[in-house]
Amino acid sequence: MGKALPRSPLAPAGFPELPEVRGLELGVAEAGTRYRGRLDAMLAVLPEGSAVAGVLTRSATASSDVLGCREVLARGGTGRAAILVSAGNANAFTGKAGDGSVAAIRTGVAGAAGVPEARVLTSATGVIGEPLPHDRILAVLDRLAAGGASWEDAANAIRTTDTFPKGAGGRVGGAALAGIAKGSGMIAPDMATMLAYVFTDAAIRADRLQAMLARQAARTFNRITVDSDTSTSDTLLLAATGMAGPVDEAAFEEALHGVLLDLAHQIVRDGEGATKFVTVRVTGAETEGDAERVARAIADSPLVKTAIAGEDPNWGRVVMAVGKSGARADRDRLAIRFGDVLVASDGWVHPGYREEDAAAHMKGREVTIHVNLGLGRAEATVWTCDLTHGYIDINADYRS
Repeated sequence: MGKALPRSPLAPAGFPELPEVRGLELGVAEAGTRYRGRLDAMLAVLPEGSAVAGVLTRSATASSDVLGCREVLARGGTGRAAILVSAGNANAFTGKAGDGSVAAIRTGVAGAAGVPEARVLTSATGVIGEPLPHDRILAVLDRLAAGGASWEDAANAIRTTDTFPKGAGGRVGGAALAGIAKGSGMIAPDMATMLAYVFTDAAIRADRLQAMLARQAARTFNRITVDSDTSTSDTLLLAATGMAGPVDEAAFEEALHGVLLDLAHQIVRDGEGATKFVTVRVTGAETEGDAERVARAIADSPLVKTAIAGEDPNWGRVVMAVGKSGARADRDRLAIRFGDVLVASDGWVHPGYREEDAAAHMKGREVTIHVNLGLGRAEATVWTCDLTHGYIDINADYRS
């Protein structure tokens, strides 16, 4: 996309102050793989003894970069490592040429950053089906390897249609935890999200790091949706330099959950054309799987999402989504709330319901839909945004 997009009305006031992660070096550059006059490449270099974990897209048309990351992660172990991210071209559905681009970048990063090729992970995001001009990335590797970049610069360098850079962080004992992410459209993760990179200087074994990341990706990034489309390039990586020493792992996982959820919410708040942040909570299900199916059916429904955009408390569309979800539901036990307003219960509109009360809730920037299935004790929450003309405008000319 050549046109700059206006900042999302749901964006945070500014980029957060993130802690320094000891041993991590960040570099950024303008490679010009698609964009001109903006940062579009980021390199993270990790010291000796580092562990890396990852969760990647389950798409059957995964990019060459995702396939390469799978290889690196499968080897496991610790040591120096590097993560190279480029924005503007997804290097997806590019056949053997895409594999060649990954190999060339790995070789180049290994030489520039002093990292074994087998420990170089790459990511690319942007247009699908066009060869990646990797020579432009190779030309700026020395600049990338020089490091010295800020967290905000790194977050800006991985953006495509994002209207603001995304970052979140925290501390666990004496260890730092910080992450950046990108994502705005093609968001319905089947693992994690578009792209997210989280770093810590805690010392945690690679297998433990992987288990934590998988659990928390399921509770955060896998519970967001903008448009129900899963990307070919979805990548979530978590790297630990170990330089702060061991930490309480339960406390670390709790902090990791907070960072991942913050980043996931920021992606929804930057949903293409979004004007409302929507929480869909489903309770009273027989199983958590059923609760998630219902929540996702509501969150993914174009009819529900356009009603929210129009500030119309059209609860009939919620009933429709529950019915189509495939989860067990009983019409006569169903209850629906918009915010604190009880709209329907026992299979019918609630006797005390006043549409103007629900409409008032729909006018806010934050909208909550709560469905109680009345069948059990399981629950799930999915976060989404509304569907506006802005989404169509952005995606109708994405490549122009």
